[in-house]
Amino acid sequence: MNFSIYVTGLMMGLSLIVAIGAQNAFILRQGLRNEHVLAVCLTCALSDAVLILLGVTSLRQIAGLLPWLDPVMRYGGAVFLAWYGAKSLYSALRSSAVLTATEAETISFSRTLATCLALTWLNPHVYLDTVVLLGTISTRYPGQQASFAAGAVTGSFLFFFALGYGAKRLRPIFSRPASWRMLETLVAATMWIVAFKLIGGT
Repeated sequence: MNFSIYVTGLMMGLSLIVAIGAQNAFILRQGLRNEHVLAVCLTCALSDAVLILLGVTSLRQIAGLLPWLDPVMRYGGAVFLAWYGAKSLYSALRSSAVLTATEAETISFSRTLATCLALTWLNPHVYLDTVVLLGTISTRYPGQQASFAAGAVTGSFLFFFALGYGAKRLRPIFSRPASWRMLETLVAATMWIVAFKLIGGT
């Protein structure tokens, strides 16, 4: 393994996922609630790993075989994000004094996992970052693409687990209902902004 190319992949992978987005907002929320954190972080990291490997090994073939994939994922993802944003805003508006990190209603594992998978696999920006961008960058390192992919995958695991479990340190702040309402409002705004960008094609 070429270590310098591994580090390049690591840094590129991190740079593409650190910005707040639908997936990261969801992980942060789950971490604050201490709800299925391991499963959520692992699902996101493994999904990223699959998409990164797909981009590094099969980018050109995919673009040629599935020209319809982009519009389908774009509009399907926008609809889902708009719905999830509305759900979060509704939660923010109806929050009461009993809504705390330990007292909030627990969401089932299956529902949490389904939401996590949808936010990951129905978001075209995830494909743009992992399959297209990282796949394209990896072509600069012929014969060393495995090192680049390994670095990018490592970056995903480090970031998602740091975000999910690091959120626990913020839990005292979110013992107040007002903080939870602000978080839910931020999540709603994030979902709608991403959905608008998808429809706008940017």
